[in-house]
Amino acid sequence: MKEVARNETAQLLDQRNRLSVRDLASKFEKGLAAASKLSDETKLRDVASLEKHVLLENLRDALESLRERAVGKNKDDVEEALAMVDALAVQLTEREGELVQEKAEVKKLASFLKQASEDAKKLVDEERAFARTEIEKARAAVQRVEEALQEQERMSRATGKQDVEELMKEVQQARRIKMLHQPSKVMDMEHELQALRTQLTEKSKYSIKLQKELAMSRRGEKNTPCFELDGTEALGSYLQIQPCSDRAPELLECSIQWYRLTSEGGKKELISGATKSIYAPEPSDVGRILQADIVSDVLSISLTTSGPIDPAAGLGNYVEALVRRHETEFNVVIVQMNGADHPSESIHVLHVGKMRMKLCKETTTVAKEYYSSFMQLCGVRGGGNAAAQAAFWQPKIGLSFVLAFESERERNAAIMLARRFAFDCNVSFISLSLSLIYIYIGIMLGGPDDRAAVAAATHET
Repeated sequence: MKEVARNETAQLLDQRNRLSVRDLASKFEKGLAAASKLSDETKLRDVASLEKHVLLENLRDALESLRERAVGKNKDDVEEALAMVDALAVQLTEREGELVQEKAEVKKLASFLKQASEDAKKLVDEERAFARTEIEKARAAVQRVEEALQEQERMSRATGKQDVEELMKEVQQARRIKMLHQPSKVMDMEHELQALRTQLTEKSKYSIKLQKELAMSRRGEKNTPCFELDGTEALGSYLQIQPCSDRAPELLECSIQWYRLTSEGGKKELISGATKSIYAPEPSDVGRILQADIVSDVLSISLTTSGPIDPAAGLGNYVEALVRRHETEFNVVIVQMNGADHPSESIHVLHVGKMRMKLCKETTTVAKEYYSSFMQLCGVRGGGNAAAQAAFWQPKIGLSFVLAFESERERNAAIMLARRFAFDCNVSFISLSLSLIYIYIGIMLGGPDDRAAVAAATHET
């Protein structure tokens, strides 16, 4: 708005320069006065010329009467005087012709100056009207700029006040924690908590191993499966199918398919694209039991997790903190683009906003799309040990990426955050016949054919 006001001010200065037409009008008026004066002088000359003609005529009549009475030398003088009078009459006639011509030119000049003066006055009036209009527009623009600046100042004050209140709450909370616990005690508690988590993870792995061995002993050595699931059954880890017997066939010769099982009825939901021996659980798998079906020419077995997939510690609070922001940035590396390996390993930035997602490299935008039913975002269904840090993103049909994040937490947070924003964009409304009708568009970010699973997971959340 400041730029608009600056441009309009420059235009007004331009118009002010154009108003120099007034000087031109003043000059035209001066020329018209001079022409009027010249016309008056011409009239006086006409009167004087008429008097000269009368005098010459009277003088000629007197000389004629004198020539009749004069004789001798006096008569010759009278004849010479008559010739001089005739010459003067001829000169006077010629002078009168010149004066007539000058009078016509003066009238023409006066008429031209008068017309030019009228045109100049008209132009000045038009420029004045145009200048008044432009000044009014400039005043309105300045007023709009002032109103916009005032509105922005009010909004910034309100936002700043809200931020200050939130900061004060955080400071009070920090002071309360500091008063309750000394720094050394807090650090000791953190170390103890970390040690307890490590012990819990190890005991969980050992418990899962014992449960598998118990199940094998109950089935007997004859029915012992050839494969087993290895890995932590929690979000942020990955599960791997491994052979546990010499009779196990090669995994490359087997077909693999992963499923989600509901905890109530045990209904299977196919995870499209999950056909590898390694699968990294994603946020949609939390609270579900995972099953891997292995089929070959000689056997067909199903492996399931010992229980539902556990959530990642602290991930929910982390995502809730990110939801308050307008946009969150994640550092990623493009592993694949449209199904083909991407040779460059340069760092890109994935922007996850409330209305859209954007992938950039420095100042260049690689992909940018608003949330829609064509967009898909899920964990990578397969891959190696880094599968828990990779995600599949399809901004639109015909364009897809496999992105590697800095950590498992960042990958899962990006998926949950984008799905949360997409869910917030679901509801739109239209006004029809004075009634408000809500329409659910159904934007659910997941993998191919994962709409039901993502909807169920969102409903549970």
